[in-house]
Amino acid sequence: MSSQTINVREDLRAERRQLADAFRQRMKDAGTFVVRLLSSPGAGKTTLLQKTAEILTRSYSVGILVGDVETERDAERLAPYAPSVQITTGGACHLELPLIERALPKLGNATPDFLFIEDIGNLICPASHELGEHLRVIVLSTTEGDDKPGKYPKAFRTSQIVVLSKTDLLPHVPFSLDKAQEDARLVQPGLEFFSLSALRDEGVDAWCEFLKQRRASAVE
Repeated sequence: MSSQTINVREDLRAERRQLADAFRQRMKDAGTFVVRLLSSPGAGKTTLLQKTAEILTRSYSVGILVGDVETERDAERLAPYAPSVQITTGGACHLELPLIERALPKLGNATPDFLFIEDIGNLICPASHELGEHLRVIVLSTTEGDDKPGKYPKAFRTSQIVVLSKTDLLPHVPFSLDKAQEDARLVQPGLEFFSLSALRDEGVDAWCEFLKQRRASAVE
């Protein structure tokens, strides 16, 4: 039996990057700053988004897209604070741009000042996919261990910001903020860090001021 190799000369990753770049530009032109959050399950993304929305909606319009394998619990939790749409993948371990584009009109205002995308809790698959965000944020909880950046380098290498969450638990867990930052900077020297406790509203104001500044420089 003979075999034949067909070279289609298509780089699917390059095509996906082009589509993500086009989405990013459309959002910029509309005045929407897109922030994507990555983390392990339970790191505190949803609580951080709740507190962030509470502050930002005083002066800005906010929309939230939430990714999960099943249930609409996170979107229901966030809905009182900002328009929120759940994206359930039914088993897929990451969000993809077509899912974002289909869900976006369901927010009502498809061009909010801030669009937050909470990806599925997973530090492997989401890191390899572009969603057209302007800012990629990885949330690292003090309950996870300060050596996480070295174990999952791509998630940190492809992000610009690290939020060190649940700092109220520092007296009770073997986690060093300094070690976590050192480990992350070995992977990505240009990372910026925010240490906060969303549950206690510690550090959230500074985080939101940073987001306002980044939006102003990116889309205004």
